[in-house]
Amino acid sequence: MTETEIHETIREIKSKFRLFMNGMISQSMREKGFDYKLNFGIEYPRIKEIAAEYEPNHELAQALWKENIRECKIMAGLLQPVETFYREIAEIWIEDMHYPELAEYTVMNLFQRLPYASEVVFPWMADEREYFQLCGYLLMTRLLMKGWALNERAEAEFLDQAFTVLEGNSNMRGVAAKAICKFAIQSRTNSRTVLRQLGNLQKSSKPEIRTIAAELKNEIEYSL
Repeated sequence: MTETEIHETIREIKSKFRLFMNGMISQSMREKGFDYKLNFGIEYPRIKEIAAEYEPNHELAQALWKENIRECKIMAGLLQPVETFYREIAEIWIEDMHYPELAEYTVMNLFQRLPYASEVVFPWMADEREYFQLCGYLLMTRLLMKGWALNERAEAEFLDQAFTVLEGNSNMRGVAAKAICKFAIQSRTNSRTVLRQLGNLQKSSKPEIRTIAAELKNEIEYSL
């Protein structure tokens, strides 16, 4: 696509967004701290529907991401081809994330399909930067849901990192717990390993840790 074609396509996409703008949702999101230059308040299924009208294109997706508009950034993850989305670009995108919603959609639509997903998931989970860590745990959850089996070393590293998050004061507890749950329900062996560690956490002196451990234990046992 030429620069002119990209500019025209984005203008066309924005005009479609305006047709489905939801002022109430947009206002509600602004009140919750979503500080985009523009937020049409469009629900995800509609964004996905509009994106389906366009062929995946690297230049278009990159241009959409650069727009400080919620719907453009979500659509960028839907239209970006994996073949040209190198790790360096993925990390530039993560550095530009400011809302968990965007991380969730980008991991679901793009990151989990990357050929190097299994290579970046551990470094991202271990990264001290909030959105790298968030994307790491979201990506691990997606890979485990797709049946990715961890070898012994990877399993030990994952459980060590995830349980450290559960025991700490991190706001990543929720996503770490979800990843642990997906790992546990992959097999009886995995569930026994996780339930044993949760048993230790239930003896914690911190009430909130005991609560998290009990809830996660119940969820795993219910899913088996």
